[in-house]
Amino acid sequence: MPGVQPSDDPGVRAGESMTTQPLVRKLQQFVDLSTEELATVNRLESTVVDVDRHAELIAEGEEKQQCYVILDGWAACYKQLADGRRQVINFMIPGDFLGLRSLLLQVADHSATAVTPLRLGRFSAADLRRIMAEQPRVASAILWALSRDEAIVVEHLVDVGRRNALERLAHFIIELGERLALVGLADRHGYDCPLRQEDFADALGLTAIHINRSFRQLRQRGLADLAKRRMTVHDRAGLIELAQFTDFYLAPGSLPT
Repeated sequence: MPGVQPSDDPGVRAGESMTTQPLVRKLQQFVDLSTEELATVNRLESTVVDVDRHAELIAEGEEKQQCYVILDGWAACYKQLADGRRQVINFMIPGDFLGLRSLLLQVADHSATAVTPLRLGRFSAADLRRIMAEQPRVASAILWALSRDEAIVVEHLVDVGRRNALERLAHFIIELGERLALVGLADRHGYDCPLRQEDFADALGLTAIHINRSFRQLRQRGLADLAKRRMTVHDRAGLIELAQFTDFYLAPGSLPT
């Protein structure tokens, strides 16, 4: 696949424990993984590949797609119409899976490309089936992660269908921050954000001009600002109030012991 290169990195970098890795951090919110279960999750990240920015990872309509977990960087999952118009389904960040839905559907129902250079853990459908058979608690945690991804897509449908432009953008900013905070990449004051205004437009069903205008309104209200690839949240409470944001769809449940 063009732009995808095997890496010499074994997955866990020197000085980094398994518990600090994004996927583990996310799954640990749902289930307290044992040492053996941590090692099982790490197997999903044992084959590391480096991916160039804009490289295609998943092609809609293709069979036998690879599966990935993002170790570093951002990707976009999207549907594209014949005339080139694109609807971003979601932006995927460290700790997120790519390509798992195609395991069940057999054919990819969407495309995915690298928004930034990516470092990925690559695994096969057989690897995942084996892990889920051997470790039911890990399987439950993975299913929770996938269910949360579906809940995010449902919330994006509400964005496009019922929230006005300013509310959509405010909600999306808070949601990205919550997701990034879960894997240690954001705090209440903001986060690094590689997205262009065109990316926000494709995700929120707006034009880039409309996104620019909405960011200007957020800045004038002292709520948030995007500059130099950094999303700064000036007034978190005000942004949450504007978006009518509730985090129950992102909040992890807990697996019965």
